[in-house]
Amino acid sequence: MKKLTHIDDSGRPRMVNVTGKPDTHREAVAKGTVRMQPTTLELLKKGKTAKGDVLAVAQLAGIMAAKQTPNLIPLCHPVLISDIRIEFSLDAKDSTVEITTTVESTGKTGVEMEALTATAVTALTIYDMCKAVDRGMRIENIRLIRKSGGKSGTITLE
Repeated sequence: MKKLTHIDDSGRPRMVNVTGKPDTHREAVAKGTVRMQPTTLELLKKGKTAKGDVLAVAQLAGIMAAKQTPNLIPLCHPVLISDIRIEFSLDAKDSTVEITTTVESTGKTGVEMEALTATAVTALTIYDMCKAVDRGMRIENIRLIRKSGGKSGTITLE
């Protein structure tokens, strides 16, 4: 059975020692969805919410969040992020905004947590900026899609 890497033999939390690992190119892709009323999606598309351009602000919030990941997630290594891309897909039929975040780095540890954190904060920002007109929004299905780099190579989850 595999052991949890962030727990030592006595059950205490520990940061994983990555000193001996080689630097490799790492990439992680995460996705999440914000479901809303059709009228809310139309306001968002047109930039007509009271708080302004929702997607631009949410994109910036997600980028900033990825850079703050080690301050938010205990035992997460600080990494030198070389690129963060946050893209949106608006689906009028399902009345959703799909968020896709890609984070890249060259280093000793992966950037999955940075991609997931960016996706979550992007979704939370969309929620915050639209909640005055739609209290029933739902943040759904935040997940890792793919990661690459390091000893485990590429892992594609969907």
